[in-house]
Amino acid sequence: MPTVITNPDGFIKLPVDFLQRRHLPDQMDFWLDERDGDILLHPKLTDIRKLYIEPTTVCNLICRTCIRNVWLDPIESMEMTTFQKIVDSLPELTQLERVVFTSFGEPLSHPHILDMIAAIRKHNVAVTIGTNGLLLNDQVIRAMITLGVDQVMFSIDGGKPETYADIRGAVLTKVLSHIQQLNRAKIELGSLYPAVGIEFVALKSNIHELQDVKQIAAKLNVSHLLVSHVLPYTEEMRQEVLYSYQPAEPYKTTGWAMQAGAWVIWGIEELPRMYWGAERRCHFVNEHSTVIGWDGSVSPCYALSHSYSYYAIDGRKKYVNRYILGNVNQQSLADIWCSEEYVRFRSEVKGFRFPSCPNCDLRDSCDLRARNEACWGWNPSCADCLWAQDIVRCP
Repeated sequence: MPTVITNPDGFIKLPVDFLQRRHLPDQMDFWLDERDGDILLHPKLTDIRKLYIEPTTVCNLICRTCIRNVWLDPIESMEMTTFQKIVDSLPELTQLERVVFTSFGEPLSHPHILDMIAAIRKHNVAVTIGTNGLLLNDQVIRAMITLGVDQVMFSIDGGKPETYADIRGAVLTKVLSHIQQLNRAKIELGSLYPAVGIEFVALKSNIHELQDVKQIAAKLNVSHLLVSHVLPYTEEMRQEVLYSYQPAEPYKTTGWAMQAGAWVIWGIEELPRMYWGAERRCHFVNEHSTVIGWDGSVSPCYALSHSYSYYAIDGRKKYVNRYILGNVNQQSLADIWCSEEYVRFRSEVKGFRFPSCPNCDLRDSCDLRARNEACWGWNPSCADCLWAQDIVRCP
């Protein structure tokens, strides 16, 4: 039986058993492509599962590790008319599971962040908030609990006050007191949620305090500790990296007990890879994620959601231009997701059809690499991506 059938109208039809094996609907559209002489059919599926929304690029801190030290993008907040366009797109996204309010600004600095959360929760979608925690107060905490926020991830890059203050220019005890306040409010309101998580950016100057952060996690009933390496935007941060080309001794991992109502469960620690390897996998694409910036522009991942410079794993300075695949002010999110460019991009990334630029003998002299391009494959190139190496991680 042929795998592709053309009906009298010229439309391609696929056998029912082929569609059933791949859990595809009987009636659907494809983008037709060709690769190395093979014909490829890319299904146009509105299968977004995870949506990252950047409410604002405004932040109340100036952290030494942050992209905001080098980027070229404006400091702005999302207009509610733009956000409403996102909300209007949700009914078409039948597989959407989670919205993450975070990115490179502080989401709690947006004046309408609680209205945004409420609008998403009306669609019965789980919500994660990524925050530095300094702007939390009793009103915001109780609203998040009442609205059903599923998870709050706190950025804590030091186990000791002086280390945290050196990296973030803020007071650690204030953040910890806000987590305690959240835990008390959960008890008062009889809720297990939001679960509390911590994100720790590992540096040479703070890695010795990872155990202190684990102790904080155990004390504050934290369910999840996510450890990421730093993406070095500055020369100062390049001197702080812990990962390398060569295999290195991994972090030692230990969990901790935490209370969940009447149950005691084990806290989870996620650790990054320590060195560059052959295996490359994009979590953003494989988890069916997309990123919407403050202006409504849609990008495929954090790495391509802003314009900035950084240092690659071998110390080469690179310049990244924001990769925009559409804007929700002009198109529905479903239409952007199913556009030919975006569908083909995801196909290339799933197969990771990019050269391994860090291993190339010409890497030091290649001017393509300096502007985040490559001599073959899709451009912008994912060849140097530290997220795809599981070296840099996000919630």
